[in-house]
Amino acid sequence: MLAAYTTDRHPQHDREQLLALGAAELVHTRSPGGRAATVQEVQRVAREERGLLLDERQARTALAERRTERAK
Repeated sequence: MLAAYTTDRHPQHDREQLLALGAAELVHTRSPGGRAATVQEVQRVAREERGLLLDERQARTALAERRTERAK
């Protein structure tokens, strides 16, 4: 996630997606008892901890990608 902040190697959209995925991972990791993360939680973490405003679609996509990666 830090690389997304500090480099211009990736297009802005890709950096935002990486940060959204990081927020989804943080929410999941912090959720007690394996409770599923919510879109609103991902948006909150992205905003409060990363300074990134995610719309519902971006947060939902990040959660779906995170779940897909974990299922592999």
